[in-house]
Amino acid sequence: MAKELEVKVLGIDKKDIEQRLEKLGAKLLSKEYQINTLYDSEDKLIERLGDGYLRVRETRDLVTGEVDIFFTLKKNVSSEIARENLEIETMVTDKKALNSILEHLNFRVIHEGTKERISYIYEDMRFDMDTWDQSTYPYPYLEIEVVNKEDIKRAAALLELDDDNITTKSLRELRAELGLEGM
Repeated sequence: MAKELEVKVLGIDKKDIEQRLEKLGAKLLSKEYQINTLYDSEDKLIERLGDGYLRVRETRDLVTGEVDIFFTLKKNVSSEIARENLEIETMVTDKKALNSILEHLNFRVIHEGTKERISYIYEDMRFDMDTWDQSTYPYPYLEIEVVNKEDIKRAAALLELDDDNITTKSLRELRAELGLEGM
């Protein structure tokens, strides 16, 4: 079980952010293609438990070709300064079997989306540039994940980011603002 602190930075230019990260000396962690499948019950049990979700994430490393599958329960704890989430995750070896188990427990797929993610690390700060498929979310954004809330401002200053573009909104909330079908 892990706690994560993160914000999203909207309205980014991916090449510009990547250049800023490289100039800063951030280390490239990965370039990935992901399939993210979200599950919930018909009465939205997981969402009601704290703006959360159940997710199966299949990740293909675009450099090595290695594929990993993770099953995650993510629950929002707070959205002050940074989005604070409780995340419980485990590796999966058989995605079909897990899907079958979830269906038997009356959880259904509520959304499946794909994205490309480029990840960097600088000190204790992680930077993930996400580009979703157009129907999931049509604009790229940067996620900044930190250990301490104070590092949000530090990360923003290091990359010279506009505070007005920083948000604690979830992907679900951003989609709703655009009038995209719920998840």
